[in-house]
Amino acid sequence: MHIAWLGKKSPFCGNVTYGREITNSLLDRGYRVSFLHFAQEEDSQNWPDCQEVILPFLYKSQVYTIPSPKSSKVLSQSLRKLKPDIVHASLTLSPLDFLLPEICEELNIPLVCTFHPAFDNKLRNLQSSTQFLTYQLYAPFLANYDQVIVFSYMQKDLLLRLGVPKERIAVIPNGVDTEKYSPGYSSLELKKQLKAEQIYLYMGRIAPEKNLETLLKAWKISQMGSNNKLLIVGNGILTSSLQPNYGEDDGIFWLGFIGDESRRIEILRGSDVFILPSLVEGLSLSLLEAMSCGMACMATNAGADGEVIKEAGVVLGTQKVFSQLKTLLPVLRDNPDLIDTLKKKSRQRVLERYTLSDNIQQLEELYRRILKNNFNF
Repeated sequence: MHIAWLGKKSPFCGNVTYGREITNSLLDRGYRVSFLHFAQEEDSQNWPDCQEVILPFLYKSQVYTIPSPKSSKVLSQSLRKLKPDIVHASLTLSPLDFLLPEICEELNIPLVCTFHPAFDNKLRNLQSSTQFLTYQLYAPFLANYDQVIVFSYMQKDLLLRLGVPKERIAVIPNGVDTEKYSPGYSSLELKKQLKAEQIYLYMGRIAPEKNLETLLKAWKISQMGSNNKLLIVGNGILTSSLQPNYGEDDGIFWLGFIGDESRRIEILRGSDVFILPSLVEGLSLSLLEAMSCGMACMATNAGADGEVIKEAGVVLGTQKVFSQLKTLLPVLRDNPDLIDTLKKKSRQRVLERYTLSDNIQQLEELYRRILKNNFNF
């Protein structure tokens, strides 16, 4: 089977990780994959055994992409030449997303998409309201895709309420490579370097919807002590405004963006508690990776994250996150046995429900079902 994957390779975000993990797994299972993405020619970066097609763009960020006027023509011509059995679009929040069904219908190619936009299932705050508008905007067009993959039943229910036909929606949660992301010794020896008894970690974008400043304020006011450190891994538009106000004097260390996957794994293995205070989410791959590495996890119930760590971690509401963190951070600090228990539960939950191998198996079945329905074989 030949799969044309339309996704992202940069800038780094969950969509990039999702595309890399899925396409590499498909290649490992003997599928042919062509990767179409927005980039400049000089930015081309071939992944192993994967044919690459560059789509022109005017602007792209971690959240959305503005294609150039000729990108739809380039895409159509490329698909006509490649002749894939199926197109899978890991939607990049681009105007091209709305043209894809028409292009694939003209070429008679089945079309699948993964719909990533984050959400807060309570829909109470400004950020979640903005995300809800994205769902409203996309819903009429998603109905024209052969299948729409979402990560949770909450997302499915939301799209159903917005008119996407039930038979078009498939729930396939994110998955993590549990052999690669696993508990173990960290060669970084973070605790020795930082003279720490416990290490808390945030890993993700430094953006408003991630609500990082609330965590920083709660950490600072909780007076966690000199033996406990908070590491911030990632970058984003709020880095320059937050970093000067929360530093090493507060036990907070900014490590910036780390592109080396093996180094990120070492950081996860060397830390104790992963914290994700987001106002909106889809299903965080960073959270799954932390759980798979055996970290105790605390996250808001934004998106599907609360569903993921229910009874396996500490679930925060998306309202009054500061007061919850201010109360719970000292509780974790003073109860290392609780942290150890949550570490074991995290790893077990991922093994039971969120492995990459299960994700790929469900995706393979979906591909076969679509091809059978479209071509009766």
